[in-house]
Formats: sequence, structure tokens, C-alpha cells
Amino acid sequence: MTFRDTFSLAFRTVRGNRLRTGITVAIIALGITALIGINTAIAAIQQKFLESFSSMGATGFTIRFREPRNFFGGGSQLKKEQKGKKREKKSNQGKPITKLQAESFKAAFQFPSQVSMNMFGSRNAIVSADGKKTNPNVWVMGGDENYTDLNGFTISYGRNLNALDVQSGRNVCLIGRDVAKKFFGDNIEAPVGKTIKINNIPFLIVGSLASKGSTLGRSLDNAVITSYSNVRSYFNSNANASFSIQVKVPDIKLMDGAIGEATGIFRPIRRLNVSEEDNFVIDKSDSIVEMLMRNLSFITIAAVLIGVITLAGAAIGLMNIMLVAVTERTKEIGLVKAIGGKRGNIQTQFLLESIIISLLGAVIGIVLGIIVGNIAGLLLSTSFVIPWNWVVAGVVICSLVGLGAGLYPAIKASRLNPIEALRYE
Repeated sequence: MTFRDTFSLAFRTVRGNRLRTGITVAIIALGITALIGINTAIAAIQQKFLESFSSMGATGFTIRFREPRNFFGGGSQLKKEQKGKKREKKSNQGKPITKLQAESFKAAFQFPSQVSMNMFGSRNAIVSADGKKTNPNVWVMGGDENYTDLNGFTISYGRNLNALDVQSGRNVCLIGRDVAKKFFGDNIEAPVGKTIKINNIPFLIVGSLASKGSTLGRSLDNAVITSYSNVRSYFNSNANASFSIQVKVPDIKLMDGAIGEATGIFRPIRRLNVSEEDNFVIDKSDSIVEMLMRNLSFITIAAVLIGVITLAGAAIGLMNIMLVAVTERTKEIGLVKAIGGKRGNIQTQFLLESIIISLLGAVIGIVLGIIVGNIAGLLLSTSFVIPWNWVVAGVVICSLVGLGAGLYPAIKASRLNPIEALRYE
């Protein structure tokens, strides 16, 4: 018998036992769907993370307030670490970054870079105009003339905020695409020059922003950007509210130097002496992405474990089915041997049957997994994702499962005595 004949016979046998084959294929497909589906969703989330942080890229970092970390039964860790030290050492810890400190840093930092200071305003503002109003879910951010560039926003029409807007504190703003469509439709020119009210405070629109999509479940287009002076006055007057400072250098080779100089400049501004630790944190943009990717890796491990456990069960089930097939087809095996079939032909036939069943499960599982995973991508507004490395891994794993599950039944079938097999009832 040629390999082609053996393969044809194996395929016909698989097709002839549809119920048995279907159950086994379904079990294998379930494991592969879990494996491919979760990893496709993770690939979509990773793509969204990279898009979200690409505005700053690997050449940006953020200086932010270090909040005291509280633990049950004993206050903040920061206080514990400083216990027994001088009172003046503790006085500078736990204080937010003030407007004066952020402006002092921006003026003093002469490293070749772009610097932006900003402050969070609100996540539940209401925007109204001409008798219409939004739901209380509009985000308000306060920035300066560099905020849009450093955060990946593009002005579709009008102008950006400028230094005079920030210094004078005049009520001007930029609106996101969702807010613009709510009041002015699809015409990108219509909003500019019009007045809207944010929490009943009138603001003149000087520019409309291009669509930026969403990230982590939040629409970046359902937002209003104004100056940090306005945010401080109208939307976040909390005494403990802190400013953040963003820095972007033109070349990644300058990052370490920029961070070192930023630290050296900001420590005296924060009134820290040489013996005190930093009461601010510097986050690299790429390190934030790396941290998120590490967290996602745990989900990947969980997906692999789910897939392996399911496939292990499928392999046991497939082996049992193949052993039953050997018993049911004992006469057929004896006939094949009687007409000249060799032990190798019998082994190959049963191995091929097992591998065919496994690969059918792999194909169905891969297709379903990609569809399920891309549903998550659709919710995140990402492009269609196919995790090719996991697709290849799925095919290889299922081939090995089929080979392993069919090996013992194939050997058992090949060792049958043809005379005893022909007499088997």
C-alpha cells in the first residue's frame, strides 16, 4: 500500500464515524478556541496599549506626585520608613506638585526637549449648548501649549492652545470629536468660534480635535481640553490636587541624561535635602507599557494552562476512541494483513486517523478563537488581529496530541495476528 492509499483509507474511516469524530473534534476545538481566543484578545489589547502610549513613545517620561501607600493596621508605608527621623525631613513628603513648582521646573529645565504641565479636571462634566447637553461623562483635562503634541492629539480645525491662553486664564477650549458631533454634526469647521458651557461655565471653542479612538474602555474623543489655569479654577480646586509634568526628548539616547537633569532640577524645587528620598515619581512611557505587558503575560499563562488541560483531556478521549476503533475493526485489520498489508501500513493508517481528527479540531478551534478574540478587539476599536505564532503553535500542539494519542492504538493494531483477527467476532 502506498502512503496515498493509506491516507485515503484513514480519511474515509474518519468521515464514516461522524458522531465519534465530531465529539472528539469538539473537545479539541474547545481547548484551541480558549488558547487562540484569549491570546488574540491579548494581542488586540497590546496593540491598543501601544497605540495609546505611542504619542510619547520611548522618548518620553512623566513626573508625577508620589502618593503615600497605605496598608491595613498602621498608616502609610512612607510614615513607617521615616519613623525616628527628624520632623523637617518628613515635612516635604506626601505633598502634591503645585502649580508654582511645575512652572518653576518648566522654566528651569533647559534640556533639549518639549515640556508640558497638566492637571486632571473631571471625568463627569456636563457640556451644554443650544438647548442640548451631554451625559455627565465628559472628561476635562487641563494642559498648556504642548499638551496636545505630547499626548497624540491632532487639531483637525482651528488652533491649539497657546501660552497667552494659559497665562491669562481666558475661557477657551479644544473639544473632542464626540463632543463636536453631539452639538455641531460632522462639519469639523462648525465648532470653532462657538461657545459651549462646561458645568454651566461658558468656554469659547478655538479648535476641534481629530478622532483618537478609545483606550482601556474610555473614549478619548469624549473630552474637552482647556488650560490648566482654568481646570485649577473651575474643575479641580482641591488643595491636594497635583500637577503632572511630561517631557519628550528628540532621541532615545538623550533619555537618561534628561531624566538625570530633571531629577537634579526638581529636587531643590520640591525642597528636598541630600538625605531625603524623592517625593515624586518619574515614569518612562515605555516602562508603563512594559508593566502592562507583564500583567497581560499572566493572562497568557492562564490561557495556556486552560488549553493544555483541555487538550490533555481530549488526548485521553481520542486514545480511548482509537482503542475502541482497533477492537471494532479487528477483522478489517486481519484482511489488510492477509492481502499483503504490512505492520507499518497499519500503524500509519491509525496514526493518520488520529492526526486528522486532531487537526480538524485545530482548524475549527483556530477559526473560532480568532473570531472570539477579535470581538474584544472590536470593542477596543483595534484592527483585525491574527496571532500567527499561536496559530502555528496550535497546529503543532494538535499534531503532537494526535500523534501521542494514536501511537499506542496504532502499535496495538499493527501487532494483531492476521489469522486470529480474521476469526474475531
